[in-house]
Amino acid sequence: MNDEPIAPAGAHPESDFTDRLRAEALALVGDLRASLDEAVGRVDDRPALPHEPDAALRDLAEALPDTGVGARAALERLLQLQERAGANTAGPRCYHFVIGGNTPAAHGADLVAAAFDVITYTWVVSPVGVRMELQALAWLKTLLGIPSGMQGVMVTGATMANFVGLASARQWWGEQHGIDVSAVGMAGQPQIPVLTSGYVHAATLKVLSLLGVGRDNVREFRADDRGRLDLPAFEAALESLEGAPALVVINAGEVNAGDFDPVGAMMDAARRHNCWVHVDGAFGLFAAVSPRTAHLVAGMERADSITVDGHKWLNVPYDSGYAFVRDHGLMARAFRYSADYLPAEDDPRPTLGAIGPESSRRGRSFAVWATLKAYGRDGHRRLVEHCLDVAQHFSGLVDAHPELERMAEVPLNIVAFRYNPGGLAEERLDALNAALGRAMIEDGRFLLGTSRLGARTIFRPAFSNWRTRFGDVEALVDTLVKLGRRQS
Repeated sequence: MNDEPIAPAGAHPESDFTDRLRAEALALVGDLRASLDEAVGRVDDRPALPHEPDAALRDLAEALPDTGVGARAALERLLQLQERAGANTAGPRCYHFVIGGNTPAAHGADLVAAAFDVITYTWVVSPVGVRMELQALAWLKTLLGIPSGMQGVMVTGATMANFVGLASARQWWGEQHGIDVSAVGMAGQPQIPVLTSGYVHAATLKVLSLLGVGRDNVREFRADDRGRLDLPAFEAALESLEGAPALVVINAGEVNAGDFDPVGAMMDAARRHNCWVHVDGAFGLFAAVSPRTAHLVAGMERADSITVDGHKWLNVPYDSGYAFVRDHGLMARAFRYSADYLPAEDDPRPTLGAIGPESSRRGRSFAVWATLKAYGRDGHRRLVEHCLDVAQHFSGLVDAHPELERMAEVPLNIVAFRYNPGGLAEERLDALNAALGRAMIEDGRFLLGTSRLGARTIFRPAFSNWRTRFGDVEALVDTLVKLGRRQS
């Protein structure tokens, strides 16, 4: 191979603009260094949401300039807008969704991936990115207790990871009926039976709608208004299928209280019948990392497909999710993708874009590989257990406070509770907590809103960021109670 550098082209009249871009590229790191030092250095201290962000963003509505201001001025403006209007989702006080932070190794690796504009569709455009993805996925299987023989692929998050798993399930279901649904579609075919509990996530329903199965065709077996599984009804429904192929979705961690479907019992029931078993473990699968919580996902290793998010509890930057499927061939057939200029299907070097929904794939493997390499199994166990400790500490604060009421057990990292000063009917308490949720968002010191647990309005902070400290959640109690008293 010729390693001689490519000689630069000669000067041409049309090169003025590209010369300017090259100069800006060389100055880029220096222009950003101080601002990035400030951004990273103040993550712990910035509010979760700045005051009146919409006011700072009004002047974004401007016409496209004919003559641009240049990279430095544009970036300075961007940094100003982020400071005045950007949520601090990497910080220690963001609990409204299940959002992780960024470990230093993951953060740095993501900057490297952006600097080199890494593309991971196929080996030829990034040998290191593709091989690093496969290595990182192998390490994730070790960390999470996923069978080594399952094929993995990185995607944008849990929604697209569910898409991979459920598209593979749909392909399996079609082949059970003697058809290739990726080729002929679903028209004229019988309805795919989908059975799950009331814990099923909205992302799963979205995916089933995209796949042509239909969100309204999902059968949820609920034992109560919180969505817990009615196991006898679930088992009876499987029996009634009389051997027809079906899809079972097991929910490993629901979003309002962090509860789990009975993984082992559902798996046992499904394996007595002709079922594809899909485990949605977006954040809950990280229970496997700690001996304190591993029992919550025992049995998931028997699944046909498993999904998990990295930008939650792995603490890598958005976006980063992972799908694992037992049968690689089903993935390849579900996402068949070829053209004369693309690698052949039998190419021995990997084309990851051919076993998932995305062909345009950024180098998210850099951050995943780097954090696993930097901190190993023990470091990520300690990260998870730190968050478990924060959740238990916060749960104890709720239990000890006369104006707070815990609404569910705390099996993992979510604490469901409400503000309850006493003496109010349930409907009035719901209205009070809804108003308090709006006040918390407006206040901005914490990113915390409301949800529903059964019929009741609750708060459900989720702790999955290594930066969150006991002092942060102690301050959350103080802030919420003070605001609650103003709403009462």
